[in-house]
Amino acid sequence: MRRSAVSLIIFAASLMLSNASSTAQTPANSKPSVAEPAWVARSNQYTQLLLDVQMKHSPESASMQGQAQYDSAITDATRADEIAQRKELEAVLANLKKAEAKEKDPSVRQDLQILQKTFDLRFRQDDYQLSHKVQFVDASQAVFIGLRTLLDDQVDAARRPSAMLRLRKYAGLEPGYKPFTEMLKQRMLEQMAKPGVTYPTATQMEAAMARDKSYIGGMQKIFVQYKQTGWEEPFAKLQQQLADYDTWVRKDVMPKANSNFHLTSEEYEMHLASYGVDLPSAQLASQARAEFTQIQAEMAPLAAEVAKQHGWKSTDYRDVLRELKKTQISGDATLPFYQQRLKTIEDTIVAKNLATLPDRPTTIRMATVAETAQQPAAHTIPPPFLHNTGQRGDFVLPLNPPAEGAAEQHNDFTYDAASWPLIAREARPGHDLQYDAILAHGVSNARDLYAVNSTNLEGWGLYSEWMMQPYEPAEGQLATLQQRLLLTALAFLDPELQSGKMAPGEATKVLEIEVVLSPTLAKQLVERDAFRSPGQAISEYYSYSTLLKLRTETETALGPKFNSKKFNDFLLAQGLLPPDLLRKAVMENFIPAQK
Repeated sequence: MRRSAVSLIIFAASLMLSNASSTAQTPANSKPSVAEPAWVARSNQYTQLLLDVQMKHSPESASMQGQAQYDSAITDATRADEIAQRKELEAVLANLKKAEAKEKDPSVRQDLQILQKTFDLRFRQDDYQLSHKVQFVDASQAVFIGLRTLLDDQVDAARRPSAMLRLRKYAGLEPGYKPFTEMLKQRMLEQMAKPGVTYPTATQMEAAMARDKSYIGGMQKIFVQYKQTGWEEPFAKLQQQLADYDTWVRKDVMPKANSNFHLTSEEYEMHLASYGVDLPSAQLASQARAEFTQIQAEMAPLAAEVAKQHGWKSTDYRDVLRELKKTQISGDATLPFYQQRLKTIEDTIVAKNLATLPDRPTTIRMATVAETAQQPAAHTIPPPFLHNTGQRGDFVLPLNPPAEGAAEQHNDFTYDAASWPLIAREARPGHDLQYDAILAHGVSNARDLYAVNSTNLEGWGLYSEWMMQPYEPAEGQLATLQQRLLLTALAFLDPELQSGKMAPGEATKVLEIEVVLSPTLAKQLVERDAFRSPGQAISEYYSYSTLLKLRTETETALGPKFNSKKFNDFLLAQGLLPPDLLRKAVMENFIPAQK
């Protein structure tokens, strides 16, 4: 995934978007008091040198992390700015390389190596994109993210007026500023002028722009909600500019769209590396196919038990899941239902001694219209890891039915049984607990900001589903196994889509028929694997498999001395380490200590 100044905005939206439109009020004095280890403080000093460069060139991301001095600035989406940022980063990294040679603390050296490895890969991706690709940026989404970052309940009210200045700069109404859409258009034209470059697919661009109506409505809503004044006129100009940009993309860019979504082997390799995968995709795909059949066999007796409870004739897991989906949770009943189900799961975590829970409750809220368009599935938004003044993650439930302009309705996350794995993965003991541990343990910024990827982030969430399954009713266990079936299916569909072995239509049928997904969700996931995030699906499978294998090895090594709660708490305390470093920590520190 490219990390130019513009793409950092989109990247922040998908991975680090903090507290967007949250309804939860968090006292400013509730920030956890953590005695920062000396090695963390020193490591952070090094990491800050890189952060200073990136935040200067991507101020919207800086605002997300609580850096108020960047609140009125916007990204300079020009090639000149990209060149300047690259030179500054390379200069910092050269100095960090010298520091690594002198550093005596192994943890700090490890962090310096993480930083170097991260940026080496990002530079490779940047260079490849620059030589071979025309990058499409959805302007409406980028602007929506930049404004929503400031207009938020968990943002100090004194910072919110900066959204007005940011709005005027996006519209090109401040001295020295061109309209943001003109910068994006110019950057695309520069790439389009190069011989032999490839374009995004028409499906990719159209799918992104189809959500723009919801982003426009979302911007209007937050300006009203936070009682901003004088926004109407500059917003009207910006709205027209965004509409003109989409028209231009459809007229001048989409006719040149790439009909072939397949990545080159070099590009796919870089995608896998950026997601933290260090094994051959073919090996993982073969393993996933075998496990897919095993999971189907595990689902059979559970499906029969659920069918018997309900008096259904068919005991086939596909038919049973379809029956369960017929009763959907929607409207005012959604939030209370999830709050009660979360309490049940938390009581189980405590009773079964599975992990240490924080004193604070999980924040659960309903998504806004624009958020539902952007992400139609339930998800957890992480808190800012820099300059956190008490903010926590939000477990966000999408609207059902979805808002106007959102993707077509699907029934995959909004029925009773599905709530068991969903809460376990996204709330507790999953991502919400994971983010809380990062804040509580004072993990270095190199780990919680630069080592983060699908492998070390999603591994814990998927492992949490597995951990809670034995304590769920039969319906919940069946839904949990369905999610695992989906995980393994995507792990072999992803590389087979890229190699051409599997056509998108065939992959969609596998997800609809064998995994029992709605046509809408099946289509979205195939599009993700095909062109939005190739490699991500296989990284999630890899992360889950690796973490489960690590637990098995630890149980074998410790025998009766193995304690699930101590093991899980230790994993959480490590922050977002790559699998090899996490395994090293368990083998060299946790196991000897327990023995």
